[in-house]
Amino acid sequence: MQEPNLDPAVDYPLSVNRSDLLHTPTGKPIDAITISAVVAGDIEAADLRISPDTLRLQAQISEKSGRVQLGANLRRAAEMTKISDERVLQIYNALRPNASTKEELEAIAEELSSQYQAELLADLVREAADVYERRDILATSE
Repeated sequence: MQEPNLDPAVDYPLSVNRSDLLHTPTGKPIDAITISAVVAGDIEAADLRISPDTLRLQAQISEKSGRVQLGANLRRAAEMTKISDERVLQIYNALRPNASTKEELEAIAEELSSQYQAELLADLVREAADVYERRDILATSE
C-alpha cells in the first residue's frame, strides 16, 4: 500500500475521518467489523488484529504532529506484525539485561533483517547490543 499524505488536523482520528484507509490484516474494511458480523461468523480472530498498514498510517499522523518517537515505535510495531507472538516474546526476553551475549543479539538482529525484512527492529536490537556492551550488562559466553 502506498501511504497517502495525511494531514493530522483533517484526517485524525483515522477511524472517523479516513476509515476508507483502514483494513483488517485479512483485507476486510474496518467498517465491516460489527457485532452482527461477529455473530454471523463473518469476522475471524485475525480480523481483530491491527494491520501493519494501519500502524504505518498512525505513525505518519504521529510524526506530522511532532511525536517522532511515537511514530518510530508504531513503524517498528508494523514490522512486528510479520513475527509470531511466540517469537516476539522470545526476543523480548532476550533483550533483558544480562540475558544475551552480544553475539546472540547480533544473530537476532540478522534474523529480523533477513527473515522478516524488519530493518527498524534489527537496528533497535543492534543499538541495544551496543548500549548493553557499554554498560556491561551483556550475558557472558559460557
